[in-house]
Amino acid sequence: MESTQFVDMFIHIISQITQQDDISNQHVLYKLSAIISILLGAFIVFYVMRTILQSQILLRLFENEYRWDDALLEHGFFNRVGHVMPAVFVLIATPILLEQNTLIASFINKAALVYIVFAGIFAVYALLNTIEDLYNVSKLASKAPITGFIQVFKLLFALIAIVLSISLILEKSPYLLLSGLTAITAVLLLIFRDTILGFVAGIQIAANRMFNRGDWIEIPKFGIDGEIKQIGLNVVKVQNWDKTIATIPTYSLTNESVRNWQGMERSGGRRIKRALLIDQSSIGFLTDEQLDELKQFKRIAQYMTEKLGEINSDNNKNAIDAKDTKNARRLTNIGTFRAYIEAYLKVHPNIAQQMTLMVRQLKPTETGLPIELYCFTNTTVWVEYEGIQADIFDHLLAIMPLFGLRCYQRVSDKG
Repeated sequence: MESTQFVDMFIHIISQITQQDDISNQHVLYKLSAIISILLGAFIVFYVMRTILQSQILLRLFENEYRWDDALLEHGFFNRVGHVMPAVFVLIATPILLEQNTLIASFINKAALVYIVFAGIFAVYALLNTIEDLYNVSKLASKAPITGFIQVFKLLFALIAIVLSISLILEKSPYLLLSGLTAITAVLLLIFRDTILGFVAGIQIAANRMFNRGDWIEIPKFGIDGEIKQIGLNVVKVQNWDKTIATIPTYSLTNESVRNWQGMERSGGRRIKRALLIDQSSIGFLTDEQLDELKQFKRIAQYMTEKLGEINSDNNKNAIDAKDTKNARRLTNIGTFRAYIEAYLKVHPNIAQQMTLMVRQLKPTETGLPIELYCFTNTTVWVEYEGIQADIFDHLLAIMPLFGLRCYQRVSDKG
């Protein structure tokens, strides 16, 4: 293509844009100068607004005891509002410097309006983030999370911004665009399935106060055992105790079997439910020598006195000699040991005495007779809880032989 033809084509395109049949170089230069002036003026307005918003004078205005203005400043609310002013300048300057009803002027005006819409939406996002931060540090945060609702509002405002932008570009009513969305409702439901389910689950969680950030939950199906870090619209983030991060759909909290340990933490006590497996061949009646030795245990001295008195009274009532090993009632080592455990727990400084405390005998199995301890520590801290539990069983395992009992232990000796 020859150079003259290229120039003629360029002039023809410019004439179509400016809607001029006979275009002069002076007119083109004016339009270019006007566009550059508008953009330069918008940049100057933006620079001035940013300087004002980041000045020390403005920052000192927010140095007070209130938290909300600091949160607004932290999330950039004022900076995002400041982005509106350059676009407003463009809308004011364009009719002055450029002819109306031209493609160039229309394009600049639409671009400025779309810019205002998205700057406003981002300012609203900053405001929503501020509301979320202030809520999370309040007492209400322990009752119900609002992260899911904040995300729903963000999604809603994003859809509004998109619809408004399209309507501004096409110069059509937003209602006309919204009416057209009904034709693709099924597609939208499919696309936003998890979002809709998460929103419904968020309402259930908030209304019933089922879960909150910081709760310790356990979901065996997903191998999750840790602390909730965030309950969002679509996903829930959980930090497992091995420091890994697990994410699951929000609706899984309402659809799956979830164990929430928060009730335990609020009660102030954590349950000990563990059994000692007693070798059944070691169970028997206490001899006189063993009785004399066990009477020296202060924790069960009263129990021994009362129990022996009850047994002697019953034997005398039935005219049975205490030395009659076949008919007389006698104390067993397993029963006395069970009484010792209960007495030991009742004076233990780390056991919550106001909560359930019992020592029970479970069904015998091929691995021995289980003697189960069921009680609660007076702390819910994991490390302290494990230490208390270990100390209790250390003591019981060490003192068990004094009662003539042995723990069951499977022996594998091929020699």
